[in-house]
Amino acid sequence: MQFLDLQKLRQRRDIVNRIDWNMTPEKAVDMYLEWGAGWTRGNDFVRGEGDESIYFVLYEWETPPQVTLLRRNSKEVEELAKIPIDKKFYIKTIEEGGKKAGVGVYAPTKELKKWLSEVLSGPPVE
Repeated sequence: MQFLDLQKLRQRRDIVNRIDWNMTPEKAVDMYLEWGAGWTRGNDFVRGEGDESIYFVLYEWETPPQVTLLRRNSKEVEELAKIPIDKKFYIKTIEEGGKKAGVGVYAPTKELKKWLSEVLSGPPVE
């Protein structure tokens, strides 16, 4: 699958409606790559190979600033879409996430998730 842009992603309600707004990069690793190791997650765990999550991350190294929509399961991760964001969201996400030397992968802030939710459900982009 090639990357979806914002306009094409808006048309893919089958993807947009499945976005897990609470998933973080750390939680995804715990759930999908460290089966059984995350005893703290309670009932939030992978039950089988068919389980997957769709969620946004911000890669610190990408320019211009953007977020990437991922689909992850226990076997692979696929980048579905890249959406450009304002630099203020980029800076705030890294500040709130705490600079992670050598990692550079961040979960969107509440403010960025709200903006993404609004632009994904808004009128078509021309």
